[in-house]
Amino acid sequence: MNFSFRRPVFWLLSVVLLLSAAPARGADPEPLKLLLVTGGCCHDYPFQALAMREAFKEAGVAVQWTVVNEGGKGTRAMIDLYDNPAWAEGFDVVIHNECFADTDDADYIRKITKPHAAGANAVVIHCAMHTYRSAKIDDWREFLGVTSRHHEHQSRYGVDVASTDHPIMAGFPSDYRSAMDELYIIEKVWPNTEVLATSTSEKTGEKQPVFWTNRYGKGRVFGTTYGHSEETFRDPVFLRTLVRGTLWAADRPLD
Repeated sequence: MNFSFRRPVFWLLSVVLLLSAAPARGADPEPLKLLLVTGGCCHDYPFQALAMREAFKEAGVAVQWTVVNEGGKGTRAMIDLYDNPAWAEGFDVVIHNECFADTDDADYIRKITKPHAAGANAVVIHCAMHTYRSAKIDDWREFLGVTSRHHEHQSRYGVDVASTDHPIMAGFPSDYRSAMDELYIIEKVWPNTEVLATSTSEKTGEKQPVFWTNRYGKGRVFGTTYGHSEETFRDPVFLRTLVRGTLWAADRPLD
């Protein structure tokens, strides 16, 4: 897949894109309504947004996208989206792909987690795990389903499926190695989390969750710690798993 994206010099306001993907599959009653919240430190978020859009299109999943990219490129931001108590209403899934490690305001964080506990489904990708890691409260970490504060070096990590009967992992290659990506160290797996697959640290030999599901209140959550590099967002196995995880979170048929 080849993508290009012309970025503005400053992205001061939320960018909202209503994008229509491929025609809906016969089993789906209407397009999937996805809210992608993205931005912050360390990654090429415009490219990742386009890669996700293309992945759903190639999978034959009709999607109405709303993309909000706010907060600049630093590690601290409190974006305007969450000031509206109804910010998550009307979406089948909210995809969190933001990276604001140093934001620690408890009231702000609970503006995000409260709608998810009430039933807003979610997908959480890579640096979402380190977002709000400076916070003293655990609400965001419980929502994610894992706690992580740091990562190891980049490598092509083998991925071992831990939950072979889970529909998200159906057809996952037994010999798969990741694209060049970071291995996040998981300090805690929360009680409602089911680990779907792990990768092994090249430093310690310990297995680290890399794909999982979580139940947070009434919300369904799919998560992955992979997603650092452009190479990962070109990897068909990663993208297929991301699409399947999103469909699971939305409680839609996966096949």
